[in-house]
Amino acid sequence: MASGQDQASAKTPRTDRGRRTMRKLLDAATGEFGEKGFHEASISTITARAGVALGSFYTYFDSKDAIFRALVRDLSDSVRVRAGEALEHPQSALAAEQAALSAFLAFAKEHKEIYRIIDEAEFVDPESYRRHYETTAARIAERLSAGKQSGELRADLGEAEAWAIMGMNVFLGLRYAIWTQPGEDPEAVAETANRLLAKGIAATQ
Repeated sequence: MASGQDQASAKTPRTDRGRRTMRKLLDAATGEFGEKGFHEASISTITARAGVALGSFYTYFDSKDAIFRALVRDLSDSVRVRAGEALEHPQSALAAEQAALSAFLAFAKEHKEIYRIIDEAEFVDPESYRRHYETTAARIAERLSAGKQSGELRADLGEAEAWAIMGMNVFLGLRYAIWTQPGEDPEAVAETANRLLAKGIAATQ
């Protein structure tokens, strides 16, 4: 369990070399925690996988808890960036939700370990677990608010709808990115989800 001392225990690298080393450690931690789980993974296996000296680990992280916490934030940020890339161009409110879901499904398919790591965070570091979902829901709520302002979406949409959309996206990712079957098209799944949203959150014409 994370301790108060670990809350700020990930150090910010000051050089390009340091940033590359930290990236190697985070990538290695993704594989170790994703394959073995938090309790079976160790600092030594993470550093070996990263090709980094054991002593270098402590230049960036104070403990296994610390790198796990940093990894949860890193994965959460990566989802945000991927969704942001899909929303760079102007599009309708409903199209934005479909684009964001498509981006998440693609990311989850490429990084299947995200589900195990985020799920474990509920027990290893509940604060990171909660932050991940709260910030994700907040981004959806911002998009819904913009859609309300433009008149594209219902005026009574609020936080509950944002969390409901997030919940749908999480479980669609589990089924169609983690448990995917040959021949299944994530884009078609996103279109199906979007049709459901169109009946539930679009403004009545």
